[in-house]
Amino acid sequence: MDILDKIVLQKKKEVALKKSLLPTSQLEASVLFNRETTSLSNALKNSNSGIIAEFKRRSPSKSVINSTSTVQEVAQGYAAAGVCGMSVLTDGHFFGGSLEDLLLARATVNMPLLRKEFIIDEFQLIEAKAYGADVVLLIASVLSREEIKKFLDLANQLQLEVLLEVHNEQELEHALMPGLSMIGVNNRNLKNFEVSLDTSRHLASMIPDEFVKISESGLSNSEAVLSLRKEGYQGFLIGESFMASADPGLSATAFIKKLGA
Repeated sequence: MDILDKIVLQKKKEVALKKSLLPTSQLEASVLFNRETTSLSNALKNSNSGIIAEFKRRSPSKSVINSTSTVQEVAQGYAAAGVCGMSVLTDGHFFGGSLEDLLLARATVNMPLLRKEFIIDEFQLIEAKAYGADVVLLIASVLSREEIKKFLDLANQLQLEVLLEVHNEQELEHALMPGLSMIGVNNRNLKNFEVSLDTSRHLASMIPDEFVKISESGLSNSEAVLSLRKEGYQGFLIGESFMASADPGLSATAFIKKLGA
């Protein structure tokens, strides 16, 4: 089994347990459930930087990235830096995140929040809304076309935007459909965690211009962002290079200044 298979297997167990313990009606009773969401795609279209900054404690490829910064400190720092949105890892087993991190980020900032998660069940979309997310991630490599459509329809009903993540031509082909606004290209292969910006370059021209194009992972310097901007990308999801520093917010501020934004 590769890393992605292990993550999905673990996620299925977690979600089955949660569903057995927590009725969706309880999530729908959350004070945040009827909150008006904020559009990440609109924020990206109107931004000079296009930066989506991530809160991530660890990863299967890098082990511990940052075990000292709190989600509140990081969210405030990112907001001060002027990022377009914040991605919050909510997977606990592999990434050290939680839904509480999303809740704390929501209590701290007004910017669009992305729930970064391995979504395999509609229950997780209802969770995302209940915990204050504006956007959810759907990963094409772990979902069938039918599942993507089903989750997209529910997300639209919940007023959640969807960032659909692809890694190659085949995934892009089976994932493109009406109702989507953002396509993310992950430069990291989730099966072996190798990173190459050529993935974004290769797929750029294949993504129709009606979608906001977002490049994810491996964007450790401003030159990479500026070069991908020329390829039509409007969004850039950056986590490790910010989180690996002592002050992620200051790191994001310096990065955005280098972009001239």
